Amino acid sequence: MKDSTQAKLDMYNPLVMSKMFLLNDAQIMDKFNSEYMFWIDAGLCNTVHPGYFTHDKVISKLPKYISKFTFITFPYETTTEIHGFKYDRICDFANDNVNKVARGGFFGGRKETIRQLNSIYYNLLIDTLTNNLMGTEESIFTIILYRYPELVNYIEILSNGLLSKFFEDLKNNNVVVKNIASIDNVVKKSIVDVKTHLYVLTYNFPEQFEYLVESFRKADVNFLNKPTKFLLNNSTDRSTDEKYNELCERYGFEQIKKNNIGICGGRQYIAEHFDKSDADYYIFFEDDMLLHENNNTVCENGFRTWIPNLYNRTLHIMNEENYDFFKLNFTEFYGSNAVQWAWYNVPDHVRIKYFPKKTKKPKFGLDPNPPLTTFTNIKKFEDISYIEGENYYCNWPLWFNKEGNRKVFLDPKFEHPYEQSLMSLVYQKQKQNLFKTAVLLLSPINHDRVHHYSPKERKEN
Repeated sequence: MKDSTQAKLDMYNPLVMSKMFLLNDAQIMDKFNSEYMFWIDAGLCNTVHPGYFTHDKVISKLPKYISKFTFITFPYETTTEIHGFKYDRICDFANDNVNKVARGGFFGGRKETIRQLNSIYYNLLIDTLTNNLMGTEESIFTIILYRYPELVNYIEILSNGLLSKFFEDLKNNNVVVKNIASIDNVVKKSIVDVKTHLYVLTYNFPEQFEYLVESFRKADVNFLNKPTKFLLNNSTDRSTDEKYNELCERYGFEQIKKNNIGICGGRQYIAEHFDKSDADYYIFFEDDMLLHENNNTVCENGFRTWIPNLYNRTLHIMNEENYDFFKLNFTEFYGSNAVQWAWYNVPDHVRIKYFPKKTKKPKFGLDPNPPLTTFTNIKKFEDISYIEGENYYCNWPLWFNKEGNRKVFLDPKFEHPYEQSLMSLVYQKQKQNLFKTAVLLLSPINHDRVHHYSPKERKEN
């Protein structure tokens, strides 16, 4: 290594080792509300033609491929050292046999991932230097690539290590994203590539629908920009048609008009509509289930009511975990997910079987000491925690995949669906290990109806 740049330039390693710290500083000081941030070496255009950036506008194509923090890698076959870092020791730190190296000239991802990667990078740098091991920043990046596949993807270039290959592929839409942990290097669709639907159920008050949509715009505009949007208009007041039509045109919703088929009837229609579509996932809202704005509040259970980029981050979890459904709110209007609400709604013989210590429900009202939800695993993505278990079904906003949607609404299909019946069905299937579900340890949904219709007009189906 005596003839390498590392050895000849005194400040080379301190400089390149600081790239991740500088990127983290940039995300802290970001005043542009960026969704993605990337490091680009100052001298990148010594080997990459600037026309990729000025003419081909390749940077704008990055979100199509970036779901996790992403490195560019090149093949590296050796048994001695990688940039001066002893090969056997880098394999020890990587927990694998290293055969590719992550480049330092270009890397990054969604802004929310940078803080966590910076912390990992800092601790690995301390550990390796303490053990008298030093290569360059690429050595630490390579360890992260192998050691944290749940956080990091990679894109391969040729063995010469030139990043121009990556930008040429980006220009031609030929980028292939890979992951160390994937079988045969086949990864799931990026959240940018999956198809999603958003459904809203509304009745007789376009002002309430507009109130909901404005909450999307203020709290997380991705709810408006990313999915294909449908409004199931259950209205019977035809004087509202013109306003609904104008709002759907303004916000890009396809309107489906029904003559009050009810809340659960509308919910059933949405499930069948999604099942016939080519979408991968959908999320459902009633028009009084708004998003909280960023006001630094917590729910009665102590969970945050707002996080940035809720849409993309929960969709990422849904896509990675392959849940049948994924609930967005821990604390709901009538109670929380800590309580097993299905207990109230299952048949008596099911209650006796699965709740032997609590076989009787009250004749009226709520039990002061109801059974609690059985949870199994708490997991974390970035700074978001979520918990798996026997999470009950209800009509509050949640993500569904195709299989979960069918298991709830189509197998079997109720002629007259009720929320209580669906909750009971899901619980009984959960006891047969037929569901994989989770709920956020957050409460971002704000139940707020400001335009009220007569209770006599309310229909379930």
